[in-house]
Amino acid sequence: MAIQMVDLRGQYLRLKDEIDAGIARILDTTQFIRGAELDAFESELSGALDGVGTLGVANGTDALQIAFMALGIGPGDEVITPSFTFVATAEAVGLLGATPVFADIDPATFTIDPDAIAPLITERTKAIVPVHLFGQCADLDPILELACSHDLAVIEDTAQAIGARYKGRAAGTMGGFGTLSFFPSKNLGCYGDGGAVLSPIDDWLAQARLISNHGSRKKYHNEVIGVNSRLDAIQAAILRAKLPHLEAFTAARQAAADRYDALLGDMPQISVPTRADYGTHVFHQYTIRVHGNDPAQRDALMDHLKGHGIPSYVYYPVPLHLLPLYKDDADACRLGDMTHTLQAANEVLSLPMHTELTAAEQEQIADAVRAFFAG
Repeated sequence: MAIQMVDLRGQYLRLKDEIDAGIARILDTTQFIRGAELDAFESELSGALDGVGTLGVANGTDALQIAFMALGIGPGDEVITPSFTFVATAEAVGLLGATPVFADIDPATFTIDPDAIAPLITERTKAIVPVHLFGQCADLDPILELACSHDLAVIEDTAQAIGARYKGRAAGTMGGFGTLSFFPSKNLGCYGDGGAVLSPIDDWLAQARLISNHGSRKKYHNEVIGVNSRLDAIQAAILRAKLPHLEAFTAARQAAADRYDALLGDMPQISVPTRADYGTHVFHQYTIRVHGNDPAQRDALMDHLKGHGIPSYVYYPVPLHLLPLYKDDADACRLGDMTHTLQAANEVLSLPMHTELTAAEQEQIADAVRAFFAG
């Protein structure tokens, strides 16, 4: 079988009986919207994440938007977020008429640099959104301290880092809100779209729940402008089947990362991922750097791997502040030094990473990488 960037089928076949039973349960009850299955999943997810309050929603982008809406973020407000991330983080800000303001990253972890945030804070700033990228937490304590001193909310974008920990605390549980994505390729993925809003603050989570249900606690008695965003019961059943395996999924990814490190870690032409000493890395992606700040060199390696039947991918080739959507926005581009963001976009390359990856496949990948640089 060809090497896969993400092997969803292999994982499904391993858990087929449990997943199929969950889907059959929903089909038998025909309780497709909310109901007992979603309630059970929210409770079990909370238990896996240190008891934080949880709300299942339709996708990770909705989770961000609902968190922003619960905080009253709207026109005239600013939200600070890294430029080196997927567009959804900033897109959800713009959907509400607010302005994303982009910060540079820590070159070691690819996550937002706490020191880059403070110069961007103005009287319009309402929140900071650290993104826990590629499976590793941003350095949260200085961000939380800065937010507290300026009375700002912190929303942890945890779409890529469920199961990661920061100084022993679960990712997504330390800010006022956390958000998750259950997109199929995520470390805990469903078989469609799905997401969750997390909050340790009961009143904030209750407001998010109200907003997610058309702004209504009681049908036909709408209280605020809301949205229609629910995690459907079939997806909840699939996630319930997978959730007890999350720690094993994480261990498999970490073991694969260890093998990559051993196979590639001595190569001067690349850098393997840094594991910050403040927390754990759950390796949603295994992202190397191809040194030289030259995207042509990185792209040539990607083409070489493709020629050997090995997929790879660039997350992310264009920083958000350079997208057509934002590059002419003077407010969003009120930037400091973006050196590390720009260099990362030129150098990063993600190699296959998933729970079914074998040692033999990784040796084949490493041999191909070495052959490229050997010329």
